[in-house]
Amino acid sequence: MAKALYICYFGLRQPLVQTQVLPYLRELLKSGYEITLLTFEPDLKDEWSTTQIVAEHKSMGETGIEWHCLPYHKRPSALATVYDIFRGAWHIRSVIREKKIDILHGRVHVPTLMGAIARRFSRRKPKLLFDIRGFFPEEYTDAGIWPEGGMLYRSVKRIEKWLMKEADGFVVLTEKAREILFLGSVTSGMDKKGRPVEVIPCCVDFEKRFLVDRDELRKRFRKRLGADKRRIFVHAGALGGLYLTEQIADFLQTARKRDPSTFALFLTQSDPKVIIPLLHKRGFADIDYFVARVSPAEIPGFLCAADAGLSFVKAGYATQSRSPTKIPEYLACGLPVIANRGVGDVDSLIEENGIGVLIDQCSTRDYEDALSKLAALDLQGDAFAKKCREVAERKFDLVDIGGARYGGIYGRLSPPR
Repeated sequence: MAKALYICYFGLRQPLVQTQVLPYLRELLKSGYEITLLTFEPDLKDEWSTTQIVAEHKSMGETGIEWHCLPYHKRPSALATVYDIFRGAWHIRSVIREKKIDILHGRVHVPTLMGAIARRFSRRKPKLLFDIRGFFPEEYTDAGIWPEGGMLYRSVKRIEKWLMKEADGFVVLTEKAREILFLGSVTSGMDKKGRPVEVIPCCVDFEKRFLVDRDELRKRFRKRLGADKRRIFVHAGALGGLYLTEQIADFLQTARKRDPSTFALFLTQSDPKVIIPLLHKRGFADIDYFVARVSPAEIPGFLCAADAGLSFVKAGYATQSRSPTKIPEYLACGLPVIANRGVGDVDSLIEENGIGVLIDQCSTRDYEDALSKLAALDLQGDAFAKKCREVAERKFDLVDIGGARYGGIYGRLSPPR
């Protein structure tokens, strides 16, 4: 059986790992691969007891995944990351030797760099899969975390260039990212050097997590929100940074002027103080919104309670690589999508499938136009909701899209034995 080590610079309990890492790994198990997962746990000593680690290791092992963890260091930022990179590379080198790993799978730049360094100093030379996900250096500059053209940006771009040479295969989230990175030169799923390149958007699990009874969940969660007869717009995910929080609040203000029953729903891991003062400033009272971090298991219920989903992301070079997880989740729950133009493959998804509205510019006039277009969609009854779910199943299904494509690129790197 071919063996893969998946390297992730997040903690096991974080929602991203629960929804966008583990489901794919379970699909790869079905394809005949033996999987080891390495995570980096924030506050490892405080958040995990020895008993909990042993129990989680056993639980993961029962699903077929061998779990390893190392502590994540946050401060001082750059030096802490450098330390984690070399500590991770040393651990990965030992896993390569002991497990006889065939594929090193790095989720974005830092884990892939760990894998590349470990392989450089190992006798065994497993294939290196660079799961690029996003344009990491540009995202940090666009979000204002790094100065544009600064030392950190230039250093990471040099590392990225080296990783592009070292990797044996690539995964990106969007067709636009593939065109940008490989200059449109990918043919038959291979780049000019014959290395496999695959587009795998953020997918959803229709067999488990999003196997929903929409009508039942809608009634129950609208009652829970105290918004039975209100028009609910939902934003799921982080706020701030590349997410246009002020513009989301402006849109909701415009919607509220048009329909006073408008209710704002935010399912976010971000600090509520990022959005609540903005809502108050725009006339929303405490009974007009719900802002909270909820468990991944509850996300489908809250989404089914809504009438439309919002995705406002700063458009630019960096976000050409973005596949917002929230969009397939909205569609899986039957929601039309309201999004700004210029982000990943979102424009073509909405326009070609008629499952929402695009905003050209973030202005009051454009918000009013978007709301008019939304009102013109036939949202009554089950037909539109079924259409949204059908598009989600066709474009973002965990098994047929995510699992199948990961299995395909794994097979080209190291076929299951």
